[in-house]
Order: sequence, then structure tokens, then C-alpha cells
Amino acid sequence: MNSRDATDLRRASVRLAVQFGAVILVLLAAMIGVTFAIVGAGQSEATTRTLVDASLVPNLAAAPHDVLLAFSANGQLQISRDAPSWFPDRTLLAEASRSGAAIQTTKKENGHNYVIRTESRPGRLVQTAVDTRENSEELGRLAVALSVAGILAAISAAIIAAIMARRAMRPMVDALALQRRFVTDASHELRTPLTLLSTRAQLLRRQVGGADAADPIAKGVQEIVQDSRELTGILEDLLISADPRESMGKVPLDLGALAREAVAALDVQASGRGVELRLTESSAAVEIEGSRISLLRLFTSLISNALDHADGRVLIDVGTKGRIAEICVQDDGPGFSDAMRDRAFERFATSRTNLDHGDRTRHYGLGLALVAEIAARHGGTITVDPSRPGQGAAIRVRLPLRKP
Repeated sequence: MNSRDATDLRRASVRLAVQFGAVILVLLAAMIGVTFAIVGAGQSEATTRTLVDASLVPNLAAAPHDVLLAFSANGQLQISRDAPSWFPDRTLLAEASRSGAAIQTTKKENGHNYVIRTESRPGRLVQTAVDTRENSEELGRLAVALSVAGILAAISAAIIAAIMARRAMRPMVDALALQRRFVTDASHELRTPLTLLSTRAQLLRRQVGGADAADPIAKGVQEIVQDSRELTGILEDLLISADPRESMGKVPLDLGALAREAVAALDVQASGRGVELRLTESSAAVEIEGSRISLLRLFTSLISNALDHADGRVLIDVGTKGRIAEICVQDDGPGFSDAMRDRAFERFATSRTNLDHGDRTRHYGLGLALVAEIAARHGGTITVDPSRPGQGAAIRVRLPLRKP
């Protein structure tokens, strides 16, 4: 595992740990809320029960020591000893006497929270009150304890999740690293003999260039040159596919300039197939932050795919829509079928089931899949425009513009 893989593994583990810790924290917050609701409801029920029981005592001496009691009987009002000045609340007494219904309310006095219950009993009017400050303090202590326990649990869960995620993902990361290393090494090893093959084939083509076009030797040499060029493109696809991160050094780029470069590189191929390449650009520069190698490959893959299916024309448009750069490559071929449109950007997906006898182009199904990966790594999207069969295909890539 190289340093980049180790960094990616560490970042993935941290990200998973943070997400898992956040989930645990949310669950604990919900549990704390439920606990508070249950405890609060229990305290409220217990307070009401205490007040009701106190209202049934026959006299002040029988009242609980922590309950204030006042009752009016035969026109006389009796009040608990050491009752505060506001007790009893005569307004509540008058209201209960008038309505005949029990009234329970709260009152805050001098830092104390009281629950007051006033009701009419046979032969007398009773008002009871109890201080609930101790209940509030108990809820506060419970909140602190649950919060501390929740935070410690979330931190512990995040640490455990990071360790477990690292252990679980390490074999997969090692396997992917081994796969990338194999593809990269194989591709680099093939580059030298392939370059020599291409050079020798081009030298041989020059020597037989004056021969009759129908000469099978000249035709075979031309096919060797074309094959070597296609193999070079396949190697580039494999290298990007093996590890797209290698080509992701981002710099300011003009998409119009990249489009012109790609069109110039493929113009000879298009002319050989009798296909016109037409590029239209925005009047202003379309600048984004990205990798030159990757985005140039995006253009060449889109145009090459269009050339494979075009009847006579490929249109490339580069412009902007709001804060988005938009690339559209359209051909006048048969277009995508409904089934192919849904899987156009999958690896090894191809609509070519029966190639023409004269078409020696290899179709490995990596081009559009790599385009989708490159677009995603630049924060963009790729879609196939809806079309009817026979009207051609239009592939649209949207990328964020460079921030001014």
C-alpha cells in the first residue's frame, strides 16, 4: 500500500467514524428526549397525586409538611402555618367556587416553582400547593448525566468505528492497490514495444506509400498503423481506469481550447470515415479547474464514440449555462436504444453487436465509462439527451465553472 492509498484509507475511516458517531449521537439524543418525557410525566403525575391526597385531609395538622394547604369552610379560611404571603390565591378560590371544577396551575415566586390545585369539595373549598424546585433540579442533574454519558458514548463509538472500518477496508484497499499496480505496470511495460511497433509501422508505410492503393501489402501496413494507434489509446484508457487519481492535478483550463485540440487530433480520422467535425464555442472563454490530461481524454472519448456511430456529421458544442460549463457532442447516427441509454456509461457496455466487415475498430466499452468517471471527479454530471431512433445521439457533460 502506497502513501496515497494509506491516506485514502485513513480519510475513509475517519469519515465513517464521524458518520457513525453522528448517528449514535442522534439516537442518544432521541433516547434522552424520551427519558426526559417519561421522567417529567412521572413527576407531574406524582405531584398531582400529592396535591389530591393533601386536599382530602380533615384538618391542617394532617397535611404533609411539604404541601401548603388552605381551605374555606363555614365562611372561615384556614391556612398552613408559615405559608408565603401570596398563598392562598384568592382569585383561583373564587374561580373554583364559581365553576365547581378543579383548577391546576403553576406559579413562580422568589426562585421557587409551585404547582397549585384548587377544587371544591363537599362542604369546603380547598387549595393546595407544592414546591417543584427539587423536581426541576433532579431533571437538571439527569440532563447533565445523560449528556455526558451520550457524548462519551458517541466518542467511544466513533473511535471503535474508525478502528473496525480500517480493519474491514484494509484488505479491500490492498486488493485494489494490487490491481492498480498490475494494470499500471503492465501498461507501462507495453508502452515501449508498442511505441517501437508504431514507429516501425509508420516507417514501413512511408516506404510502401507509393504503391497501388489496392495493394494488399500497403493496405496491411495501414491497418497495422491504425491498430497500433488504437492500442495506444486503449493503454491510456487502462491507465486512467486503473487509478484516475494519477491525472487529477487541477489547474485553470479553457474547455474551448481543449475541444479544438481534440478536434484537430481526430480530424484525419474523421476525414477518413467521411464524417464532418463541427465545433461551436461560446464567445467568452469557458474556464474550469481540472486536469488537462483527463479532460482532453474526455473530449477525445466523446468525439471518438460519436465518430463510431455518425453517418456524416458530428457536432461539438462548448458553452455555459449560469455557473455551469456545458459540453454537448451530437452525431447523426442511429442514436441510443432505450436499453442502451440506461447503461451507456457502464464499463464494457457497447451497442456494437455486429461490426461491418470493413470496420476494424476495437470496441472495449471503456470510453464513455471513463468519461463518466472523469466528469464525476470534476464535480460534474453526464447525461444522454432524450431522442427518437434515427435522430442521432447527444451526450451532455456539465461541469462547474472556475470561481472568479
